[in-house]
Amino acid sequence: MTATNTFPLPLSGCRVLDLSIARAGPTAVRLLADWGADVVRIDPPGRPPTLGHRRGSDEQNLHRNKRSLSVDLKTPAGKEVLMRLVKRSDVVVENFRASVKERLGLTYEALSAVNPRVILASISGFGQSGPYANRQGLDQIVQGMSGLSSVTGEPGRGPWRTGIAISDTTSGMFLGQGILLALLHRERTGRGQWVHTSLLEAMLNKLDFQGVRYTMDGAVPQQEGNSHPTLVPMGTFDAKDGKVNICGPGAAMWGKLCETLEAPHLATNPSYKDQATRLAHRRALEAEINELTRHHTVAELVERLNEAGVPCGPVYDIGQAFEDEQARHLRMTRPAPHAALGDLQLLRSPINLSACPHPEHFERAAPDAGEHTDSVLEELGYDADAVRRLRSEGAVA
Repeated sequence: MTATNTFPLPLSGCRVLDLSIARAGPTAVRLLADWGADVVRIDPPGRPPTLGHRRGSDEQNLHRNKRSLSVDLKTPAGKEVLMRLVKRSDVVVENFRASVKERLGLTYEALSAVNPRVILASISGFGQSGPYANRQGLDQIVQGMSGLSSVTGEPGRGPWRTGIAISDTTSGMFLGQGILLALLHRERTGRGQWVHTSLLEAMLNKLDFQGVRYTMDGAVPQQEGNSHPTLVPMGTFDAKDGKVNICGPGAAMWGKLCETLEAPHLATNPSYKDQATRLAHRRALEAEINELTRHHTVAELVERLNEAGVPCGPVYDIGQAFEDEQARHLRMTRPAPHAALGDLQLLRSPINLSACPHPEHFERAAPDAGEHTDSVLEELGYDADAVRRLRSEGAVA
């Protein structure tokens, strides 16, 4: 909790041990850290605080509100430090392969023997069992294997990846939800459990209506570019000075769209009389709408169509998105104080709780590797001599 926030955050008092790497695991932990959990992140010794690493924008946004303990888990002394942390932790988050978990003693069975209340939260590329369980799972690989790439992009142009690491962030969000469910379950039972998900499970679930078009209907969805796969018209159209997205399916919206664009010939065309016929003649209809919209500015289309009850919005670049008046009103950034870099503007959690308003600033920026080694070890019961000994042995840094 920050000094400027008078409300205790929901996860205050929850202790989290973050052993995860890459993006998916840290995304889950970030949810916990933002809402008050005391997170100790394990970093390997020797990682420099360069702009390409922890002090860069990506890792600052991933690892804010955490403390860092630099420890070598391959050493006996490092393992002892780890087990002391497990004893005092509510949640342990990791994304090691099964063989590494076994070697480090990080299976749920091993951790629950040390702390029966601990929740082990694991994330992997393809699941904890099965023929691909030991494969390394990366976002782009899973975008392809989940089918997402096959429905992204324009028809005939081949598969496209999304512009963000969507399988990493989605699986991290699901793992964060799973951790919260396990914490609720522990309130009733007093016992921890193993929570796990994977990039592949997350993306197959995220296919949503496109996925059940196959599982229920036997249809294999294809690329539709910027057009909605099943609703017409819903897509991107040209304006004089840019592009807009317009959503006008359904009888009421379709009628309002035709009226606002002063296109009665579209409203009376039998080829466009209902959703089924509009879908069957999609390309022709989109071309006709485009001929109409290109005579108006983005601002004109956005104002007139929204006033008529037809959803319409500009197509922004990322800078324009953050500078839009609604985004600025929502205040999607908060400063994070960094001793070397100053106040950093990082993205806040999108969750809004009436009883726990967002703190005015993050408690801390992402730490350099090992920045909190001494203070964390002191909390674990190591005195100054013991800390010096661990450093001299290379167990911590």
